[in-house]
Amino acid sequence: MWQFWLIAAGVFFIAEIATMGFLVFWLGVGSLFAMIVSFFTDNLVVQTAVFVISSIILLLTTKPFVNKFVNKKKSVKTNCYSLIGDEGIVTEDINTLESTGQVKVNGEVWSATCDDDLTIAKGSAIKVVKVNGVKLFVKPIKEDVKEKEVVTK
Repeated sequence: MWQFWLIAAGVFFIAEIATMGFLVFWLGVGSLFAMIVSFFTDNLVVQTAVFVISSIILLLTTKPFVNKFVNKKKSVKTNCYSLIGDEGIVTEDINTLESTGQVKVNGEVWSATCDDDLTIAKGSAIKVVKVNGVKLFVKPIKEDVKEKEVVTK
């Protein structure tokens, strides 16, 4: 019967490699314990009980410990979304009405836009609020901002 437990352990370990959830691993270890017990007794109930009990104990005692060391962060900001919250400098006046403006953030130049009622002058410090397509939506850090004049004709 030890062959069955050895094959079961192999299947569990291969499944763990495929899933990488660190859950099925303990079933493989439980199978190895049951295999060791099968050398001393032919009673299938005892072997199965050792498998079930050892797997449950290992799972309950080690899972919380392993969770402390596993990075649970669901998403990692990549590409342009990693710029959100970063600060930069305006390299070309941001005028939302004319859809013009550029900023330099982390050494890269990006097209930028801001609130409809703002114009941000060149050289002003900004903070990236969100990404909209290929443009960064920014807000000024300092009050180097002019209110747009409404032209009525």
